[in-house]
Amino acid sequence: MADTDIKKWYVVRAVSGQENKIRNYMESEINRLGFSDLVEEMLVPTQKVIQIRKGKKVNKEKVYFPGYIMIKANLSGEVPHIIKALPNVIGFLGETKGGDPIPLRTAEVNRMLGTVDELSTESESISIPFIYGESIKVIDGPFNGFNGTIEKVNEEKRKLEVMVKIFGRKTPLELSYMQVEKV
Repeated sequence: MADTDIKKWYVVRAVSGQENKIRNYMESEINRLGFSDLVEEMLVPTQKVIQIRKGKKVNKEKVYFPGYIMIKANLSGEVPHIIKALPNVIGFLGETKGGDPIPLRTAEVNRMLGTVDELSTESESISIPFIYGESIKVIDGPFNGFNGTIEKVNEEKRKLEVMVKIFGRKTPLELSYMQVEKV
């Protein structure tokens, strides 16, 4: 087994919010310089999140570990220097000043990759845009147009318990996130 066959996982620290751009740039630089046989995989772990904007579902990919890019590589020779020299790359996680990058332990890799796999199969999580006591307007269903106050947020069922004034009396309603909007 040649030296180039032994690849370990490392974590590259990068400027947060630029992870995908940096990963793509890193990939093209390593290919351009002919080191692609030393680098097997580059990952920016993301999670699908559904946000609700103006009553509509919006799917977004959110970076799960902001500022980190996972890389499976044999970091011999020039490869670590090439990576560290790229713009917006801070360095490797766990490296000592002037020392070599430290690979992740297998358990850590499995946990991180397991999390990535779970995220891709997990039902998409909705970021909860509502809080107790907030004023809302019903935009769907028989009480469309009524204003109310959130009494309870049920994350599991993705429902809100809303207190609405109907004919001068407060009436509790159970509504889904999609049936209301913030006032």
